[in-house]
Amino acid sequence: MKPPPALVFAVATLGIAVFSVMDAVMKGLSLAIGAYNAILWRSLAGTVITGAIFVGARTPWPARAVLRVHLLRGGISAAMTILFFWGLARVPMAQAVALTFVAPLVALLLAALLLHERIGRSALIGSGVALAGIAIIVSGQARAEIGPEAVPGSLAVLGSALCYAWNIILMRQQAQVARPVEIAFFQTAIVAVILLAAAPLFAAAPAARHWPALVGAAALATTSLMLLSWAYARGRASDLAPSEYTAFVWASLLGWLVFSERLSSYTLAGAALIIAGCVGGLRARLRPPALETSL
Repeated sequence: MKPPPALVFAVATLGIAVFSVMDAVMKGLSLAIGAYNAILWRSLAGTVITGAIFVGARTPWPARAVLRVHLLRGGISAAMTILFFWGLARVPMAQAVALTFVAPLVALLLAALLLHERIGRSALIGSGVALAGIAIIVSGQARAEIGPEAVPGSLAVLGSALCYAWNIILMRQQAQVARPVEIAFFQTAIVAVILLAAAPLFAAAPAARHWPALVGAAALATTSLMLLSWAYARGRASDLAPSEYTAFVWASLLGWLVFSERLSSYTLAGAALIIAGCVGGLRARLRPPALETSL
């Protein structure tokens, strides 16, 4: 029995929330031991965790065609992750996440081009409302003093967002042919292998005090990957893309609570529009198909 769209959207939103907590942990680790080492050791810990689940569940080895999808998404994820956490260490969490919101908008176009999905008008309107919220946030951040590294940090995050747009589409394709545990294992392991190529130049063993955070980040990443894989196997990429916008709410709260990053009136106003866009897109998705106009 196919789950209701509201449940699928809720699971995707939960996956984003879990991922946002992981982002906060990883920002702290990136500041402490550098972005590369934080990602490398988290990926290695995640490979152990997901590998144990993969073997314990007796998951069969994927076919060659499926393995190619895993390799492609793993490579894109490696570039996306390095760019994002390098940038995140240099800009406030709320601003970094706001910049990544170009990804769902690009993903809507890619879904039409690559997956031949019809883009519902409600999805475009919801994304447009959320984009207006992002513009307000960026306007507010432009008035604040956020340091000389903010520009390269922001550019890195934007580069990561473009990678993530493709990642969203691959997530949908991958979820159609592989179980969540398989997806989590291969993505984590492939990212780890790619990062290991640079280990002779950049790797450094983290201090013992950082290991709980590294293992915790790996567990959070695994949980998020499995939740999102479940949701994208049951919902269209264009319908679930607006759930990405809820990450801003979590980033704002976590940035304030963990890193003392101030929430401005611009941030709050932008967040309100982002939430409105998400809710509007979901409510329209729940209407009978005859009432949904496609472009």
